[in-house]
Amino acid sequence: MSEQSSLQSATVTVFASPTSWIESDAVAQCHQVAALDGMTHVAAMPDLHPGKGAPIGAAMTSSVLYPFLVGSDIGCGIAVFPIQLKRAVPEKLAARFPDLDRALHPEHDADDPAWAVLEGDIPAGHVEGLGTVGRGNHFVELARIGSVFAPEHADRLGLAAGDLVLVVHSGSRGLGERILRAHTEAHGAGPAADPAAYLAMHDDAVRWGSLNRRLLAARVAHALGARPTEPIVDQCHNLVEVRDDGSYLHRKGAAPGDGRDVLIAGTRGTPSYLVAAHAGPEAGHSVAHGAGRKMSRADALRRGRAKHTVEELRRTPMGSLVVCGDRQLLFEEAPSAYKRIEQVIADLVAYDLATPVATTIPLVTYKTPDLGPAHGKDHRERRRKGGRP
Repeated sequence: MSEQSSLQSATVTVFASPTSWIESDAVAQCHQVAALDGMTHVAAMPDLHPGKGAPIGAAMTSSVLYPFLVGSDIGCGIAVFPIQLKRAVPEKLAARFPDLDRALHPEHDADDPAWAVLEGDIPAGHVEGLGTVGRGNHFVELARIGSVFAPEHADRLGLAAGDLVLVVHSGSRGLGERILRAHTEAHGAGPAADPAAYLAMHDDAVRWGSLNRRLLAARVAHALGARPTEPIVDQCHNLVEVRDDGSYLHRKGAAPGDGRDVLIAGTRGTPSYLVAAHAGPEAGHSVAHGAGRKMSRADALRRGRAKHTVEELRRTPMGSLVVCGDRQLLFEEAPSAYKRIEQVIADLVAYDLATPVATTIPLVTYKTPDLGPAHGKDHRERRRKGGRP
């Protein structure tokens, strides 16, 4: 559906079927963005939902660079790493995941084998938070390849049904937040006063996010007794691109879809989908990045506590395990808080934006360390004081 009002020159296209769950507040945010100076087109994906000041699940093209449209988690993305294990027993493997709240420091942890993935310098020299997942919807997941829909694409990626993969969703942690804060303190939600300067910092954060996903995958692989591998997919969904015509393509929760392989995340209790994306300019050369929230975190917490127990959320209907010591986060990130991933994928197919390649079926999804009561209290206290757990 394409919409255009007489008060604005920018078009808004929503790539979702009438049966898809799209909040009116999210569509309203798209039109608010479309009214910004220099904006030419807003493409809303089927996982569209409201964000803080700007929609999540949208690709926004403009002649003006707006840092707030990218947000604070610059470089956030999803990567997929093949992994070989002799046996994949979720109960045994869940207990072997390392504490991914504890950051790796290049001096204090110089002998950690995960550093082998680092090539060259750490982007921006930012050493805080390396090798950590973060909160919200970020995760590291051990999964197996389920249904294969496009064997030729799966062969190209070196995948077959039953293969194991690590799926890593994380971003630039404090670095992206620092970059956006410096901008907003001076310019609020206004455009970048010096686009080249912002882009230089932005590009560092994008590289940092990619490095962080590699470090996370390497830490988990070593902990599970496997050899780290290179990612077969690694796409960032919070970034801005300078297009050939000089325009700025802002993506907030939208993955590059111009000839890329993308992992579109489901929920902890549903499959995710590997797709071969082929989106054109009307879609902002983009595809969805996940299932998309249908409940706010407050609603998910309130409804979830009335409907589920903690133990019910630790083991999903698919039989997978969720490692999460933060009970509130368990409810906020419950599968019921998200849209149906199957509908999101069906909309992408209906609009000819992507071809499904295969599903990934979760076995163990890591959110935060699952620590015992005494250890957990000590861990949280040190985090609150800013110390190293």
